[in-house]
Amino acid sequence: MCSRLAIEGGKPVRLTPLPYGRQWLNEEDIQAVVDVLRSDWLTTGPKVQEFEGAFAAFTGAKFAVAVSSGTAALHAAFYASDIEPGAEVIVPPMTFAATANAVVFQGGTPVFADVDVNTLLIDPAQVEAKITPQTKAIIAVDYAGQPCDYDVLRKIANRHNLMLIADACHALGATYKGRQVGTLADLNVFSFHPVKHITTGEGGMITTDNPEFAQRMRIFRNHGINSEHQQRSEKGTWYYEMVDLGYNYRITDFQCALGMSQLRKLDGWVKRRREIAHHYDNAFSKLNGVSPLAVSPAVSHAYHLYVIRLQLDRLKVNRAHVFSSLKNENIGVNVHYIPVHLHPFYEEHFDTKPGMCPVAETAYEQIISLPIFPRMSDKDIEDVIEAVKKVIEVYLLRK
Repeated sequence: MCSRLAIEGGKPVRLTPLPYGRQWLNEEDIQAVVDVLRSDWLTTGPKVQEFEGAFAAFTGAKFAVAVSSGTAALHAAFYASDIEPGAEVIVPPMTFAATANAVVFQGGTPVFADVDVNTLLIDPAQVEAKITPQTKAIIAVDYAGQPCDYDVLRKIANRHNLMLIADACHALGATYKGRQVGTLADLNVFSFHPVKHITTGEGGMITTDNPEFAQRMRIFRNHGINSEHQQRSEKGTWYYEMVDLGYNYRITDFQCALGMSQLRKLDGWVKRRREIAHHYDNAFSKLNGVSPLAVSPAVSHAYHLYVIRLQLDRLKVNRAHVFSSLKNENIGVNVHYIPVHLHPFYEEHFDTKPGMCPVAETAYEQIISLPIFPRMSDKDIEDVIEAVKKVIEVYLLRK
């Protein structure tokens, strides 16, 4: 191939930019929202419970609690887990900052356990090594859409009497040993941001089989008040009590109507994500200079992200240069993530520093997320593959 790179003045692979992720809304989705906008309830109404019920049924969980964002879902999960000042929660560094931030919201301390070198999922051996008498919970992040090793993590949690929480924001529609994500931990957290598998604009959900957890989180999302407006309306009463300090993490009815409409399409969308990933695997597994992340045979991957790892010892340039080159080819690449413990807030307030999680830190310098979303055409997929091959071929060291 070896054509001139766009970053050096050559013709880009694409004439228009391709984003790394994008929502997919159709007329059915729009009509579902419009119907609610014309109804009596815009928020705290019947569509919230309907969406919760549909989501619980999809995942196989007994209860689902809808909130205003994935971050709110994480916060509610830590609240239900009784994370308080002095409590430690073991967190992987390879995640969005909200995973650790929600621990801090509760006054807890995130303790970072490094990730597996092949999958970038939390390493159970590192989890075990980080447990102290102050440890109260483990949060496993299903990075990129691949479920963690929940059987091993469950054994560790049970042995030390810890809560096990799944940050499954990347993994809706995935399975682990035949079990649906959403049923693998004590509390399972999801996000409905536009780049996720389904969207409500912004929104989140927590699933659990524990009725006490579900009730606590419903109170927590509504200022700590023990009843919601619809419940009081049905009973013809105005009276309520604030029983704890909560937040306004409520989600609207029109968001939930959109979520239900989107949920009906989820199976097909996850199937398409897997098809795209299969094309990428075939293209990149034999390409010198890059390698896809490993996938466990025990899982069915949901592919929120498709991450390649640059073999920098075989390239003339670093990740930043490859990233810029792909951007100039109009391929909307991204990087997920800067390890959380390297953010200035955590360095300042929790005394974290480089060297604490060497596997995650090394991976961060190598990883690039490629476009993957269900509405991508076959031509879009071909463009991504062509651009990656074009860039890597130019920068590959010749022996």
